[in-house]
Amino acid sequence: MKEFKEILISLLNLLGWAWWVEIATDNPRCTYYFGPFLSKTEAETAKNGYIEDLEQESAQGISFAVKRCKPSDLTVYEEPGEMSSRGKSPAYSG
Repeated sequence: MKEFKEILISLLNLLGWAWWVEIATDNPRCTYYFGPFLSKTEAETAKNGYIEDLEQESAQGISFAVKRCKPSDLTVYEEPGEMSSRGKSPAYSG
């Protein structure tokens, strides 16, 4: 049964239908993807452990989303001054 579940998750992930936990942090400025999961409930249950791990690593400004997606990278680092995909823009002093 476990092998069937893993095959099903792989298939869903291939199609972009698997569930992932997306966690964004302000410091360091990163977006992390954890998954794939078969169901939204499984992803929701697992997210707390990932958030705790990031808090123990002193990450700040943690936000998350559970969604169906197909991330190409599991960790995305944003360079200082780079436009964020989270809808924030860099601050400039005049």
